[in-house]
Amino acid sequence: MTQPPKCYPCLSYRDPDAAIAFLAAAFGFDELLVVRDDAGRAQHTELTLGAEVLMLGAAKPDLGWVSPLDLPARNATLYYALDGDLDAAFARATAAGAAVVRAPYDTSYGTREWSVRDLEGHEWHFGSYRPGARG
Repeated sequence: MTQPPKCYPCLSYRDPDAAIAFLAAAFGFDELLVVRDDAGRAQHTELTLGAEVLMLGAAKPDLGWVSPLDLPARNATLYYALDGDLDAAFARATAAGAAVVRAPYDTSYGTREWSVRDLEGHEWHFGSYRPGARG
């Protein structure tokens, strides 16, 4: 039996509904849960990419939770290890409007990777590298 994830990245967006649509189109995320406020705007969302879960929600500046659009620089990035055709995944992301940071490339340590930014500036890295894997 596969263990469930134990770390859940949480991202803040000015427009969480646009982010949900973008993440599905660009990276293949599926909706697990969307909690909406009285106006129908997503406040808390759980998305899945395979077995991994990502949480996102509306920015809450009073708590210090803001979009990268509201920061002078990025404060974090995300890395997802993918199986399959990394170049096809990159093509999907860029076709959906992801901004290229680094096109697919082969690393000196034997993996293939690429990086993009989403519609609000969160930086996403994808590759075949598996942190913590020892061979």
